[in-house]
Amino acid sequence: MEMQGSAPLPTYTRKCMVCIMSRASSQLAFFLCGCYMAALGVHAGEHYVADHHKAGYYVAAVYEHQSILSPNPLALTSRKEALELMNQNLDIYEQQVMTAAQKGVQIIVFPEDGIHGFNFTRTSIYPFLDFMPSPQLVKWNPCLEPQRFNDTEVLQRLSCMALKGEMFLVANLGTKQPCHSSDPGCPNDGRYQFNTDVVFSSNGTLVDRYRKHNLYFEAAVDAPLKVDHIIFDTPFAGKVGIFTCFDILFFNPAIQLLRDSEVKHIVYPAAWMNQLPLLAAIQIQSAFAIAFGINFLAANIHHPSLGMTGSGIYSPLKSFWHHDMESSKGHLIIAQVARNPQGLVGTENATGKMDPSHSKFLKILAGDPYCEKDAQEIHCDAATKWNMNAPPTFYSEMMYDNFTLVPVWGKEGYLRVCANGLCCYLLYQRPTLSKELYALGVFDGLHTVHGTYYVQVCALVKCGGLGFDTCGQEITEATGIFEFHLWGNFSTSYIFPLFLTSGMTLETPDQLGWENGHYFLRKSRLSSGLVTAALYGRLYERD
Repeated sequence: MEMQGSAPLPTYTRKCMVCIMSRASSQLAFFLCGCYMAALGVHAGEHYVADHHKAGYYVAAVYEHQSILSPNPLALTSRKEALELMNQNLDIYEQQVMTAAQKGVQIIVFPEDGIHGFNFTRTSIYPFLDFMPSPQLVKWNPCLEPQRFNDTEVLQRLSCMALKGEMFLVANLGTKQPCHSSDPGCPNDGRYQFNTDVVFSSNGTLVDRYRKHNLYFEAAVDAPLKVDHIIFDTPFAGKVGIFTCFDILFFNPAIQLLRDSEVKHIVYPAAWMNQLPLLAAIQIQSAFAIAFGINFLAANIHHPSLGMTGSGIYSPLKSFWHHDMESSKGHLIIAQVARNPQGLVGTENATGKMDPSHSKFLKILAGDPYCEKDAQEIHCDAATKWNMNAPPTFYSEMMYDNFTLVPVWGKEGYLRVCANGLCCYLLYQRPTLSKELYALGVFDGLHTVHGTYYVQVCALVKCGGLGFDTCGQEITEATGIFEFHLWGNFSTSYIFPLFLTSGMTLETPDQLGWENGHYFLRKSRLSSGLVTAALYGRLYERD
């Protein structure tokens, strides 16, 4: 990929952000991207060569691919025509692998649906499917043994790319597996069709495959009868787990994989449609890395007209991401990644004086009266006796769910809002007021649109306008600066910190954790206006 070195820095802040999200950055992985380095006048490639493989680090790449799509995915086509289309996408993959190889990349991840596209029927996708032998049963290098199985042209090309680029390669394709009518799960047409991720080693050997379990309205393919829990070994990063797109919201296989404490890295092909204010691709990808203290290598498809963009290489403290709704080009991200990611460190073991807002937060949780001084008098508000002057509660739809909210008015305050069993709290200060409406919202219930899953959410959001009914609308720009603690009495330990600032940029919390039965997120010194700060809890057992 060509580095775009001519544009001034402001364009990059919108399209392509480097975020060094810690004061302890000297201890962290150094992250690199062409556009950032070029914008600062340092050529990325040159910067790399000097220090390809620093001890304790590896070099990873993800490619956000603008795929060439079938003009009519519902039409029946021949295998020959299907291969002609897929080879156009594979040609682009090959160019990216060669570019990455020059930078010393050891593993590259490509997106879901990047080779064949989407919106097929079960019949119309068939010519696009490769036969997939089980890597557990068969040791096979498709590049070196192309004649071994029929209908494996895509696997052969991917295998040869991995071999030629001397890197691990992760890609997604459609696969088929014949089955017998004696198999009770066998579909009527006598074959299984899967949405499949494949992993090749640097010599082109097929290492493993993962068949997507949580399908997102994908009528053309089957979910495997038994969930694949796939962890593969690499010489540079140890154990690496893999799952696909919508899987990120469910227990199996995503959470189950991380029960193996040696898995510190996840590769993640996706074709994710952004949905603000809570589930933009970069939001959930970053939140997953922070929540589990892992590295997360995410490659999304690039189709801005469908709301599809947002890829990155994320670690708990520092991430590199790409979100671009304007360009029609793919984007290669290359980063140096720590083999052992450093987690988000709380302030409890930091030396020095605790800041006043944190001691106030701890006092509130301990049940001490909370006192606020204004021009006339001192208001005290014990946890048991709620403020009579509390702002009005209102209801608004956010993410297709009916949230209960309170407006966030004034330069400082302490708010509570509850629904079902979940209460959310906000303690905040604002250096200056902006002409924007913010609200604190709560939802505790079953989400039922575009998938069914149980969530508990505490969210501080900027509303679309000044009316209460605009809270929950999709916005990307904001100017409001906050220093705050956000917390709730969650009944799950699976909580994802979603944090988005103006221009689709990411922030990392200063601190996260449990305190007195409540999970909290704390942040001061935002670098740009707050769009969303949320704690997104998943209760898998209530799905």
